Amino acid sequence: MPGCFKKTLFALASLISFVSFILIVVAMGTPKWMTGKILCKTGADLVNATDPELVKFIGEIYYGLFRGGKIRQCGLGGRRSKFTIFPHMVKKLNTGLHVMIIIFLCVAIFLSLVSFGFCILNAIKVPYRAINGPAGACLWNFLAGGFVALAVTSFMAAVKLHHLTERIANFQENAFRFVILEERFEDCFWICVASATAHAMNLLLIALSEIHFPKIKTKTEEVNVTAEDIMY
Repeated sequence: MPGCFKKTLFALASLISFVSFILIVVAMGTPKWMTGKILCKTGADLVNATDPELVKFIGEIYYGLFRGGKIRQCGLGGRRSKFTIFPHMVKKLNTGLHVMIIIFLCVAIFLSLVSFGFCILNAIKVPYRAINGPAGACLWNFLAGGFVALAVTSFMAAVKLHHLTERIANFQENAFRFVILEERFEDCFWICVASATAHAMNLLLIALSEIHFPKIKTKTEEVNVTAEDIMY
C-alpha cells in the first residue's frame, strides 16, 4: 500500500486530470473561443464615413470550433446572424488545420481520462509493473498536456497566420467586405490553456510523490544485565 503522503498526491493528481477532462469538453462545446470587432469596409467607403460616423459600420463577431455568430453593421442598423463551421464554412477555411485542432482536443480528452485512471490506481495500491506506476502516470499526463498545447498553438496559428476571423466574417458576403479591427481570445481558449497547465501541475505532483523522506530512527538504550541483577 502507498504511504499517506503518496496517496494524497495521487488523489489530488487524479482530481486535476478529471477537471482537465471537464474543461476540454466544455471548451469544445462553447462557441466563444474568439471575439472581435469587424468594420463593414464597403459600406463605410460608399458614404465616405469619417471617424465619428464609423461607429455605424462597426459590428461584432464571435466563434468557436463548431459555431458562432456576428452582428453586421453596414449603416442600416445591426443585423444578427448565426453560423456553423461544418459542413459548409469549413471548406473556405484551412480545413486540415481546423480538423487537426478538433482531433488534438479529442485525443487530449481520452488521454486525460487515461491519466485519471492511472492516478487513481497509484493512489489505491503500488502497481507491480513499472509502466503502471508513476512513470506511466507521468507519460499520460505529458501526452494529454502536449496535445492540448498543440491544439492551442494550432488555433493561434489559424487566427494569426491564416486570418481565420476575416475568413469567417466574409463568408458568403457578396456585396460587402469586412475587415478586422480587433481580435480577442476568449474564456474557452484560456480554459484549454488552463487544462494544459493542469497536466503540467500533475507532472510536478507525481515527481513530488517519488521523494523519499528519511525515516527518523529513535536510538534505543542498551540494557546491560549483570550477574548481580539476575540474583536480585
